[in-house]
Amino acid sequence: MTPLLRVFARYRLNALLTLDVAAAQRATLMKLVSRARNTTFGRDHDFSGVAGVADFQRRVPLRVFEDFWSTYWARAFPNLVDVSWPGLIPFFALTSGTSSGRSKYIPVSREMLRSNRKAATDLYAFHLRASAESHVLAGKSLMLGGSSRLEQEAPGVFSGDLSGIMATSVPWFARSRYFPPPELAQLEDWEEKMAHVAARSRHETIRAIAGTTSWLLLFLDQVLRDAHGDTLSDVYPDLDLLVHGGVSFEPYRARFEALCAGSRTDVREVYPASEGFVAIADGRPEDGLRLSLDHGIFFEFVPISDLNLATPRRHWIATVEEGVEYAIAVTTCAGLWSYLIGDTVRFVDRAKARIVVTGRTAQMLSAFGEHLIVSELDRAISEACQATGCTMSDYAVGAVLPREGSPRGHHVLVVEFADHTPDSDRFTTLVDQMLQDENDDYRAHRSGDFGVGPPALVVGPPGIFAAWMKSRGKLGGQNKVPRIITDAALLADLWAFAEGFRD
Repeated sequence: MTPLLRVFARYRLNALLTLDVAAAQRATLMKLVSRARNTTFGRDHDFSGVAGVADFQRRVPLRVFEDFWSTYWARAFPNLVDVSWPGLIPFFALTSGTSSGRSKYIPVSREMLRSNRKAATDLYAFHLRASAESHVLAGKSLMLGGSSRLEQEAPGVFSGDLSGIMATSVPWFARSRYFPPPELAQLEDWEEKMAHVAARSRHETIRAIAGTTSWLLLFLDQVLRDAHGDTLSDVYPDLDLLVHGGVSFEPYRARFEALCAGSRTDVREVYPASEGFVAIADGRPEDGLRLSLDHGIFFEFVPISDLNLATPRRHWIATVEEGVEYAIAVTTCAGLWSYLIGDTVRFVDRAKARIVVTGRTAQMLSAFGEHLIVSELDRAISEACQATGCTMSDYAVGAVLPREGSPRGHHVLVVEFADHTPDSDRFTTLVDQMLQDENDDYRAHRSGDFGVGPPALVVGPPGIFAAWMKSRGKLGGQNKVPRIITDAALLADLWAFAEGFRD
C-alpha cells in the first residue's frame, strides 16, 4: 500500500505548496459557522449573521473549558445533541492537563475523527517526501497510547483516552497494520501494558512507532533492556518512522539521537491535542511545525500579555507576527468556539504557518517576577546537559520562597539523569547563566545574588519521575510530568518522594 500512499502524498504536497493559508482558514471558519448556526450555541451568538472573521470575533468571546462546561455542556451531559455542534457527540476525550489534575470531558465528533485521520495522512505525506526508501505501510504501526477501553456514558456515547477513541475508528483496511492488538490496547495498568507490548512487538515487523515523547522513551528503554540491544535497529530493523509529541522534544533529543544511531528512521514531531490535531513537522526539526489549516479547525492567537485584559487582541493566520508569544485558541468541528487550549506558541515562519510550542499558559514560573517559561528552561537544561556530558531523563522546576532565617528565595531543579550525574555546582551555574542570557527579568532578579539566590539541584534517582507519576495515578497515556510546579505542596511532595525513593 505504500506506493498508493506515495501517489496521494504527491497530490497532497502539491496542494499544500499552493495553499493560500488565509483563504483556507477563512473558508474553514465560515463552513464551521454555517454547520452550527442552528445549534444552541449558534443561535446564542447569531451565527446566521456572521460574514467573516471580524464578525465572528465580535460575537464569540474567548472561553476556557469551565466556561463551556458550566454554560453549555454540564446540563445536557452526556447527551450533547445540537448544543455546540449539530447532532449527538459520540465521544468525550478525558484529559487532566499537566498540572491541575482535574478531568475534563472534551467533545469528539465524528467530523473530528475524520480531521484527525486527515492529519495522520499528512504526516505520512511529509514522511514519504523525506524518506524515499520508506515502506512504512509494509508492516505494523505501534501506537503507544493510553487504554483503549472506553466508558459508556449513555447509549451511543463513550468517554476515555483520546488514543482509545482513535483506536475504535481505525479504518478496516488499516486494522491489520495496527499494534498493539485489542487485548493489549485495553490494558489499564501502564507498566503491565508496556511490558506486554514490548515483548510482543519484538516478534512483529514494526515500521512506525508513535507516542508521547517522555513515555515513548521509557518504553524504548525497556524494549532495549529486554532484548539486550543498544539501538532501535537492534530490535526494530525495519523501523521507518518514529513519531513523538505532547511535550517538548529538546530535553530528550540527545537520547533519541543515540537510540536511532545507524538507522534510517525518520524522527518526526506532531502537535496533537484532545481538542484537535494542531500541527505536524513538515521539514527539519529546526523549521518548527506546520499548522493543519484545512482540517476543520480555525485558529486564533492571543498575545500572552493580553490574556488577562477585558478585550484581548485576537489574531488569526492573516495577522500574526513572527517571534511573538501567543496563547492558542481553536474553533473546531466538534463544537469548540474560540476555546483556549492552554498552550503557547511562537511563529517561526508566517508564510508557511510554522510554529514552535513554547509552553502552557498556566505554566509560567514567576514566584519572584522572573517570568520563566518552559521553552527557556528546556533550552537551559538541555545545553547544561550537553556542556557537562550528561543526558537527562526528566525534570521539573519549582520555587522556594523566602522564609524566616532565609531571606532570599531560589529555584529548585529536580532532575533525573539517564547516565552519570554531573557536578552539581557546575550544572546549576550553567543553567543559571543561560537563563540570565535568555530572560531579562530573570537576570534582573538574579543580579548580584540580591533578589533571588542561585538555583539548587535535587538529583532524582533513576525511575523517580515514573514512580512519582504512578503514585499520583498519572503514569503513561496522555499524562505528562509538569515541567513547572507552582503549587508548593506538589513541589514538596516531589522533593520528599525523591528523597524517600533514594532511601
